[in-house]
Amino acid sequence: MKDTWVQGMGIREFYSGVSPSTITLPTATPPTTLSQFTLVDYGVCVLLLVLSLAIGLFYARRGRGQNTVRQFLLANRSMGSLPVALSLLATFQSAVAVLGVPGEIFRSGTEYWFLGCSYLLGLMVPAHIFLPIFYRLNLSSAYEYLELRFSKVVRLCGTLTFIFQMVIYMGVVLYAPALALNAVTGFDLWGSVLALGIVCTIYTSLGGLKAVIWTDVFQTLIMFLGQLAVVIVGAAKVGGLGRVWDVASQHGRISGIDLNPDPFVRHTFWTLTFGGFFMMLSLYGVNQAQVQRYLSSRTEKAAILSCYAVFPCQQVSLCIGCLIGLVMFVYYLDHPLAPERAHVSSDQMVLYFVMDILGGLPGLPGLFVACLFSGSLSTISSAFNSLATVTIEDLIRPHFPEIPEKRATMISKVLAVLYGLVCLGMAYISSLMGPVLQAAISIFGMVGGPLLGLFCLGIFFPCANSTGAVVGLPAGLIMAFWIGIGSMMSSMTSKTVLPPTNSTGFPSYRNTTVVTMTTLMPSAVSKWNKGPASKPSDNLPSVTTVICPPAHLLSGSSTLPRL
Repeated sequence: MKDTWVQGMGIREFYSGVSPSTITLPTATPPTTLSQFTLVDYGVCVLLLVLSLAIGLFYARRGRGQNTVRQFLLANRSMGSLPVALSLLATFQSAVAVLGVPGEIFRSGTEYWFLGCSYLLGLMVPAHIFLPIFYRLNLSSAYEYLELRFSKVVRLCGTLTFIFQMVIYMGVVLYAPALALNAVTGFDLWGSVLALGIVCTIYTSLGGLKAVIWTDVFQTLIMFLGQLAVVIVGAAKVGGLGRVWDVASQHGRISGIDLNPDPFVRHTFWTLTFGGFFMMLSLYGVNQAQVQRYLSSRTEKAAILSCYAVFPCQQVSLCIGCLIGLVMFVYYLDHPLAPERAHVSSDQMVLYFVMDILGGLPGLPGLFVACLFSGSLSTISSAFNSLATVTIEDLIRPHFPEIPEKRATMISKVLAVLYGLVCLGMAYISSLMGPVLQAAISIFGMVGGPLLGLFCLGIFFPCANSTGAVVGLPAGLIMAFWIGIGSMMSSMTSKTVLPPTNSTGFPSYRNTTVVTMTTLMPSAVSKWNKGPASKPSDNLPSVTTVICPPAHLLSGSSTLPRL
C-alpha cells in the first residue's frame, strides 16, 4: 500500500523547555470532528479562563497595597519553593510542547526520552552558580548583572536582545496552537486567540507576579490532568499499557541507548544530553522569566530547592508525553487512518488522536483543549511579566532614577497591558507570515545561545571586559543567524534522506544538519512511500538545528507514514 503524507510548514516553540517540542503549522484541512466537541467541552474551556481570571483578580484585590515595583514584579520575595517550582515548569511547558512530544515519539520512537538525562545537571548548574549570584545581588532584572560586571552599554544590548526575542516568540506561541485547534475541531481561531490574550493580559497586569505564579500552578495541574486523561483512556482502548509496550517494542519504537558520537546523527544519547544541557542553561540559568521566579522566593535556599523540585516534574511531564505517543502509535495500528487525513501536520495528528479516543466522552475533549490553553496562558503571562520588568528596570529607571515607587508600579502595570496588546498584534502578524513563520520562531533559539554566552563570559572569565562583551554579543548573534537562517534557506532546495526510527537495531542514516545548539526544526513538505521495504522519498528538505526552549526542543521528522 502506498500513501503520500504532507507535513505543514514547521515552527518551534520552548518546553520542554521545557518540555521540548515540535509543532507544525496545520494545513487548511476542514474540521472533521467538530460534532464531537460539545457544550460541556466548551464549558470546560470557559471555566479554565474564568478561574485563571479569578485568581488574578483575587491577588489584585488582595494586593491593593502593592505600591512598590518589588511587590508587584517580585511578589515581595514571599513565595514558597513549591509554587515557584511549578511556575518554573509551566513557563516553557507550552501548548507546543504538549503537542510536540507525542508527535515525536509517534514518528521516531523513544530515543528522545534520553533528553531527560540532561535535566538534572542542567538544573544543578543554574541552582548553584547563576541563581546565587542573582539572588545575593538583590536584582530585579538579570540584565542588571551585566552593568555591574561590564557596563551600561552591555546591559542595554542584553535587554534589547531579550525584548526582541520574546516579542517575536510570544505572538507565535499564542497563534500556532489556536490554528491547529481550529483546523481539527473547528474551534474558533480568533475567538480563542483573543480570549487567551485578553484574559492573560488582565490577570498579569492587575495581579502581578504573584497572580502569574499561582495561575501557573493551577494551569500546570490542568496540563497534567489533560494529558493523563489521554493516556488512561487511550491505553484502555488498546488493551492496556502492557500491550502498548509490547507492540511498540515489536515495531522498533522502544529505543536503547545509542552511544554513537557522530553529531550528524539525528538523536543519540550524546546529542540529546549535551544539547539538552545547554538548552537548560539558557532557559533556567539566564532567561529573565525564570530568574524572576527565583528572585521571588523567600530565601536563597527556597529558590535553590524550587530549582531542584522542577526536575521530577519535568521527568513526569516527559514520560507522559512519551506514553501518549506510544499509545497513539498502537491505536493507529489497530485503527487505520481515514483517507481524508492523508495531509495533516504533526500537531493535527495528535489532536485527531485525542478527538478519536475522547470524542465520545463529554468534557474530556474540552479538558485536553483546556490543557493546551493552560500551556499558552502560562507561557505568555511569563513573557508579559518579564518584559514589563526589564523595560521598567533596564530602560526607564536608569534614565529616571527619582521616579516614585507608586508611579513606577503603575507604569509596570501599563507596560504589561501594552505587551499584551503587542502579543495580540504579533499573533495577527503570525497569521500573515506563512513560510516566514518558521524563521520567526527559530529566532528565539538563535538569540538564546549568544545571551547565555554573554552571561557565561562575565561569570567564568574574570579577564573579560566591556569591549569584549559588546563585540562578542553581536558576533554571536550574527553567527547564530547565519547558521540558522542559512540552514533554513538551504533546506528549501537541498535533498536529504530522512533518518529512520530512533530505536535499537536500526542502521543510522545521516541527515544534513547544521548545529547551532540543540533543537531540530521539522522540514516543510515531504513524502513517504511505504511498501514492503519502507523507503523515504528523495525530495526531502534537510533538517535545521537551533536552540529552543523545552517547550520547543523536539525534533520532527518530515513525514507521517500510514500505519
